[in-house]
Amino acid sequence: MTDEKDLRSLLESVANGNVTPNVALDKLKNLTYEPVGEFAKIDHHRQLRTGFPEVIWGLGKTPSQIAQIMEVMHHQNPVVMATRIEPEVYTELKAKIPDLRYFDMARICAIITATIEPQYSGNIGILSAGTADLPVAEEAAVTAELFGFHVERLWDVGVAGIHRLLDNRHVIDSASVLIVVAGMEGALPSVVAGLADCPVIAVPTSIGYGASFGGLAPLLTMLNSCAAGVGVVNIDNGFGAAVLAGQILRTANQIKINNPHK
Repeated sequence: MTDEKDLRSLLESVANGNVTPNVALDKLKNLTYEPVGEFAKIDHHRQLRTGFPEVIWGLGKTPSQIAQIMEVMHHQNPVVMATRIEPEVYTELKAKIPDLRYFDMARICAIITATIEPQYSGNIGILSAGTADLPVAEEAAVTAELFGFHVERLWDVGVAGIHRLLDNRHVIDSASVLIVVAGMEGALPSVVAGLADCPVIAVPTSIGYGASFGGLAPLLTMLNSCAAGVGVVNIDNGFGAAVLAGQILRTANQIKINNPHK
């Protein structure tokens, strides 16, 4: 009961006398948050507040804890997602949750009980500088798709071979928002932002030789970009980049719906 349409429908049913107050109370009693054992409190209200449901951070949690949280969230959400899930953890989770799906490159597992169709107009283009950046880029891509956005991928187009990027200008030109993932010196987002007419979200990765300092060098490069319109998320934060891109598109869609003639 975290979707606004479902909540409105329930309240209308109470007003019409089709649902008793006691039944409605039972459906709403865990609307804000719900304890799971003594180790977690699920924020069911997050989607109503922010437009996106809570997502489970997998690192540091035991498979048993993750499974219990997913099973409780599954009662209220058609898609339940956990990030940073390593293959051995997924194997244990799969034994507890048979219908669990795993996106190995993205290190994301999810319970998906409904067909996911794009809910918003617009396109999120996601570019990676190198193949080694793919885990972070795929985390962004899978997150965006599970949240109901259309994604177009373009991998291995770093500045060391700039012709690879220029040969695929159509991905940049067709995007409503761009997520650009790069390690090493992190130059790709600045180049892309100089070609794009939409917001660019830069994601530094921890890929690189010693002087990249685990992603600090590309992070500073992106923060110091000479191209306007670049926002930067934290090192390896593909998930955060996808949510930010989604918020941009979701807000744009709301403005269009509320002001159809603009």
